[in-house]
Amino acid sequence: MNYSGSRRNFLQFSTLAGLGLTLNPLSSLLGEDDQDKNPIEERIKDLPAGQQRVTILQTTDVHCQIHPHDELFWENNNMTFRSTGGYAHLATYFKQVKSKNPNTFIIDTGDMFQGSQLSVETTGKALQPILNAMGYNLYLPGNWEVVYYKDAMQKLLGGLQAPKLCANMYHDLGNGKKGELIFPPYHTWSIAGVKIGFVGYTDPLVPIRQSPDYSKGIVYTMPEENLPHYVNVLREQEQCNMVIILSHLGLSQQIALANSKECEGVDYIFGGDTHERVRKPIECTYAKVVEPGAFGSFVGRLDLVVQDNKIIKEDYVLVELDIRKYKADTDVQKVIKENEKPYTSEINQVIGYSKLPLYRYFVVENTIDTLIIDALKWKIGTDMVLSNGFRFCPPRTKRDATGNIPITEGFLFDMLPVDSQVRKGIVTGKQLIEWLEKELNNVFAKDAAKRLGGWVVKFKGMKVTFKAFEEMGKRIQSIEVNDKPIDAKKNYSICACEREGDPSNMLCRIPDVADAKNTSYSLHDVMKDYLKINSPVSPSPEYNAIILDAPQTLLTQVTGVDYDFT
Repeated sequence: MNYSGSRRNFLQFSTLAGLGLTLNPLSSLLGEDDQDKNPIEERIKDLPAGQQRVTILQTTDVHCQIHPHDELFWENNNMTFRSTGGYAHLATYFKQVKSKNPNTFIIDTGDMFQGSQLSVETTGKALQPILNAMGYNLYLPGNWEVVYYKDAMQKLLGGLQAPKLCANMYHDLGNGKKGELIFPPYHTWSIAGVKIGFVGYTDPLVPIRQSPDYSKGIVYTMPEENLPHYVNVLREQEQCNMVIILSHLGLSQQIALANSKECEGVDYIFGGDTHERVRKPIECTYAKVVEPGAFGSFVGRLDLVVQDNKIIKEDYVLVELDIRKYKADTDVQKVIKENEKPYTSEINQVIGYSKLPLYRYFVVENTIDTLIIDALKWKIGTDMVLSNGFRFCPPRTKRDATGNIPITEGFLFDMLPVDSQVRKGIVTGKQLIEWLEKELNNVFAKDAAKRLGGWVVKFKGMKVTFKAFEEMGKRIQSIEVNDKPIDAKKNYSICACEREGDPSNMLCRIPDVADAKNTSYSLHDVMKDYLKINSPVSPSPEYNAIILDAPQTLLTQVTGVDYDFT
C-alpha cells in the first residue's frame, strides 16, 4: 500500500473517532450469536447416543480489568467501539457454559496481576479472591506476573485455588544455573473417557522485555529445550488423547513454535501475550494456534465431541463478551466490590480530559501513547522523548457532562501501571540510528523468536520513515530531529523512563547514554501536571513514525498466515 492512501485512511478514522462516532452502528447491536447464524452450541447441540461434548474455555491478558470497558473493533476498515468484559460478566458466561455442559474446563494463560491501580495498591492481592470466585481450573503465569518480583509472584499464584503450570521457569541457583522448576510443567484432565494433557510455557525474553529486577531469581529457557520430552510424557506415559500447549509467547512466536519439529505431537497452542484475536485456528505444520484477545473482552472456546474414548470432532470459536448479553454475576460482583471499596474514590478521581477517544491498538501510533509523549515533551523539553511500545490498557471513549472523555486516576494506572522515574541523557545520532534499527527488529524480525512482544517504540521530536519488512539494518529510510536530517556525529538530549535493574547509563534500551540521570519527576507526576494545565487534550497521532510498506493502521505484526485482527 502506498503511504498516501494509508495516511488518508488513518486521518479518516482518527477524525471520526474524535467526533465520537461509531462507524458501523449496527454492529454494536449484534451479539455473538446474532453474528453467527449457526452458533457453536447449535452446531453440536443434539449429539447422537454414545457421544459427549467436552468444552475448554480460555481467557488471557485480562490485565486486572475487573469492570466492563470500551473495546475497539476494526470493522469494514474503520474503528468502532463496544462495551465488553468485566469479571462478573465473564463469570456469567462461564456458568452458562457449565450449566449446558458440565464437561467444561476453564483456563487463563497469564497477565492476571498487572494493569490497574487496584492491583498496584494491593500488590496484586485484591485480584486473588476475584480470580478464585471465577471457577478457573488452570493457570499459566504471563510475562507480567513478575511485576512485583519473584516472591510475590509465587505467593500470588500460590494463593489461587486452581493448579498452575509452567515448564520453562526455574529457580536460579546463582549465575544463571537452573534449579528446580518453580511450577509443575504439565497437567492432565480426564473427562468423558478421554484424557487431555496441558504443558505450559511463558516468554523466555521476560528479563529483556521488562525491568530486569522483576525476574531476578528466575532462569527462563526456550520451549524447544524440553517440549519434546513433555509431549512424550503426555502422549506415552500419561496416554493423553490430546496435547495442548498453554503459551504466553506472543502470536508470532507461537506460530513459529507450531511450525517447528519440537512441536510434533501437539494438537493446539492456546496462546497469549500479544492480545491478538484469532477467530479461527491458524493451521501450522504440527499444531493449530489460537489466541483470545485481551482484557476479558473475549473467550476462546474449543468444543470437542467424544465417542468410544476418542475425540472425533473439534470446533473453535472466539466469543465476544457482550455485557448486554451476559449480565453481571451477583456473587462475583460482590467480591469485586468488597475488594475495590477502599480504593474506589481514588480510582474514580478525574485528573483531566481528552477530546479524542484514547486507545492503544495500532502497531505504529496511538492516541494513548501520543498523550504520554506530549506530556513528556511539555514537561522535560529534551530534543526528543521516548515511550515504550506497550500494548496493555483498554480504550476509553465515553464522554461525561462536559462533552469530553474523563481521564481518571485509575485510567492513568491502566495506561502506566508502573510509575517509573523519568531519566534523561545525551546520545549521538549514530546511537539513535542503531537503536531504532534494533527496536524495529524487536517488532518485525523475520525470526519470530527475536520479536520482543511490543509495538513500535513511541517518540516525539523525531520523525522517522521506515520499511517494516526490510532486512535488519535496512529498515530506516529517513530520520529528522527537530525538522533537520539526523547528524550521526551530533549530540541530542533525550528522556525516557527508568527501568529497574538497567545500568544507570541506559534509557529505553539505549546503552552508553552520556550524562544520564534521573529527574525529580515520575511518569505519573508528568501526566498529572500536563493534564492539570492542558485539559482537555487532543492527542492526535502526529506521524512521528511513518511505515512505508504497510498501512499506517497496521494492527498486527503477524504476516504470512490466514489471520486478520478485527
